[in-house]
Amino acid sequence: MESGLPLIRHPAQGFNASQQLIKSDRGSMLTMSDDNVMMKQIVGTHAPDGREVDVKPLLLLVEDILKRATQQIDTSLTTSQAHAEMEDKTHQVNFVSMLDALSYTIDRISCEIAYKALGGTDAHATTVSLFNMLTSYSWDAKLVLTLSAFALNYGEFWLLAQIYSSNQLAKSMAILRQLPSIMEHSGPLKPRFDAINNLIKVMMDVARCVVEFKDLPSAYISNEVPALSTAMAHIPTAVYWTMRSVVACAAQITSLTTMGHEFSISTNVAWELSTLAHKLSNILDHLRKQLDTCYQYIDEKRNVESFQMLKNLFEMIHIDNMKVLKALIYAKDDIQPLIDGSSKKRVHLDVLRRKNVLLLISALDMSNDELSILEQIYNESRHQGARLNSQYEVVWVPIVDRSVQWSDPMKGKFESMQSSMPWFTVYHPSLIEKAVIRFIKEVWHFRNKPILVVLDPQGKVVCPNALHMMWIWGSNAFPFTSLREESLWKDETWRLELLVDGIDPEILNWIKEGKYIFLYGGDDEEWVRKFTNTARAVAQAARIPLEMVYVGKSSKREKIRRVIATITVEKLSYVWQDLTMIWFFWTRLESMLYSKIQLGKLDDHDPMMQEIKKLLSYDREGGWAVLSNGSNVVVNGHKTTALQTLLEYDLWKEQVPVKGFDLAFRDHQGRIHDIARPCCRFDFPMTTGRIPGTMKCPECNSTMEKFSTFLCCHDEVIPDELFK
Repeated sequence: MESGLPLIRHPAQGFNASQQLIKSDRGSMLTMSDDNVMMKQIVGTHAPDGREVDVKPLLLLVEDILKRATQQIDTSLTTSQAHAEMEDKTHQVNFVSMLDALSYTIDRISCEIAYKALGGTDAHATTVSLFNMLTSYSWDAKLVLTLSAFALNYGEFWLLAQIYSSNQLAKSMAILRQLPSIMEHSGPLKPRFDAINNLIKVMMDVARCVVEFKDLPSAYISNEVPALSTAMAHIPTAVYWTMRSVVACAAQITSLTTMGHEFSISTNVAWELSTLAHKLSNILDHLRKQLDTCYQYIDEKRNVESFQMLKNLFEMIHIDNMKVLKALIYAKDDIQPLIDGSSKKRVHLDVLRRKNVLLLISALDMSNDELSILEQIYNESRHQGARLNSQYEVVWVPIVDRSVQWSDPMKGKFESMQSSMPWFTVYHPSLIEKAVIRFIKEVWHFRNKPILVVLDPQGKVVCPNALHMMWIWGSNAFPFTSLREESLWKDETWRLELLVDGIDPEILNWIKEGKYIFLYGGDDEEWVRKFTNTARAVAQAARIPLEMVYVGKSSKREKIRRVIATITVEKLSYVWQDLTMIWFFWTRLESMLYSKIQLGKLDDHDPMMQEIKKLLSYDREGGWAVLSNGSNVVVNGHKTTALQTLLEYDLWKEQVPVKGFDLAFRDHQGRIHDIARPCCRFDFPMTTGRIPGTMKCPECNSTMEKFSTFLCCHDEVIPDELFK
């Protein structure tokens, strides 16, 4: 780093002014011994009088001039955007009046730079004189005013260069500035112009960065924040070296227009300018890091504020749901934030006004089975007439991790899901703000597994997750409120229809015919073979009509496929060939458990809930069998007790004529169960939104122990989307 006070030299005999400037500037950069002393001198000139100058329109104007002059300088905006913004701001009355007030200062700076360059004044001394001239302005204003003065001269130089061949006035002025000669020797001059253009680019980058710091919202960040205080301490240095670079660039143009192209062959010029560009680049990197940190800090503060506003919003009473929906999905009116699933056209949020809105919240990994079943229920409700159709709408709200870069595979997955949905969808995941995602996760307990939050026509949450009741009761659960959920449970009883309703009409026919039915599951092929063969033999001996259906397991898809194949080949029993039916059976069962958890009634000694918990536990422990007599569920047992009861038929067959097959089976199975009670176990994935703190055992009513489990099912080579 160059440091210390510069050596100020006067033009010596035999040197022209520009040569003197280059040598003195290089010497000053290399022989400064104390950068702090130099910066104290610069800071000592700073005495702002409190005037506020909005330099952004002026900076846009400078950027446009330099871009058109060099045709090589990248800008932070596209050409059309920058031009449109510049046109807008430079035609504002405030900007015109500000320019009137500043034009004198800009001209003075321009003249000062040119005069000092012609006189061979040291670059540091010239820069200090500019700071003395601009003592009452803020740091960003000093910098932009100096750049404006440079753009005035540099722009004039290149304007003449671009039009002198076709404009007589420009041609005469160009001759005075020796431009035709310079352009004829543009080849040898290319390294110099490249170095100037590169330095100008870095200068503009630094200027934009400094102005960005000035524009940081004081409501969210103050100088007490380390990143901002560090940056503000370095801004004087950044401004100094940028203004000094302006002086260096201006000197090169002055040397060309006053002494002609002969002087341009100096090998020191490009090195001098590239050294300044390197120094400015290092300063810029440091400032950008601090600026990024400041933006992160502001973003966090805004997110906290927005999050709290969302919480407050849901505690208020509203006349309709529009405030809530705008806060959740998109607050402005400049775009149409929804896609209508039926027409695939974009629409405004107004289509949801004063309707019951079901927010389907999920990541991009929602399985095809979930979507197909949900679509089936949705379409059924649409066909039930105007009563439901006009009163509720579904909106898919996709949740994407903002820390993961949006990629083509993610885009493809999103568009595929969106196009398959018949309901409303959010146009793009980026519309959902970070604070909304935090709210959905923290308040609505979203953990990547889909949830269905229900808002009433006033935007009030009437059910934190209606997906459970929709899986269980379908559109009969309308209007999908927690009150409706409680009412449905009160009317429900422990019967076979609860387990299979909406899945397989064949079983419903067996129920109507009053047949005995074994519903069984597990992944042990040998047990399945032994159980079905024994059950068939016992049914024949007892002379009862018996049907059996295999409903698989909640996990281990590949094993289930093998068991299904065995059952089919050996004709052991009726079996669901469609894995979606098996998925839906277990999803409904789990939904019954989660529904009770959500209502806070998991351990309310409800006999029906105890049976559901047993069934889910038996599934985790390997296998099970449910025996029903028509609709009435008689026995819900673990695979060991169910099979042993059948094998010991000779011990209880005499009770069949007395009690009936169902009660005789139940009593004997109960005695076996009392001797060898299997452990009860429940697994709750971490993606589950609401996990109970404690849980009572459905067998003995004791408080169950709680463990953390890591699970890997090796047979599932292909990522399992059916079972989660």
